[in-house]
Amino acid sequence: VQLQASGGGSVQAGGSLRLPCVASGRTFGVSAVGWFRQAPGKEQELVAAISSGSGRITNYTDSAKGRFTISRDNAKSAAYLQMNDLKPEDSAVYYCAARPLIPATAAKDYGFWGQGTQVTVSS
Repeated sequence: VQLQASGGGSVQAGGSLRLPCVASGRTFGVSAVGWFRQAPGKEQELVAAISSGSGRITNYTDSAKGRFTISRDNAKSAAYLQMNDLKPEDSAVYYCAARPLIPATAAKDYGFWGQGTQVTVSS
């Protein structure tokens, strides 16, 4: 599966962004999707992940809970990260990634990656 992330941009603190991750290929429905981010000088971290199929299982990093929502639309072969109440510390390059069926927290467990999209939050 090939992935394309988009939707990044520059917003002020408190603002919102929605990041789509669009997949090509026929396996999207059986793929779990994760959104990762990496800020300069920091390690890559999982922000949110969603299981395959109906997306019944979702995981969030603590800093994203209550502010971010991950979802998927298999008919459109897309996953989304809705980010609300953005903070300057959310500034990073965001990547979407896919792996079979069940989400994982480690980047090494995802075999398919999209290019990054930059999110910049100003105070």
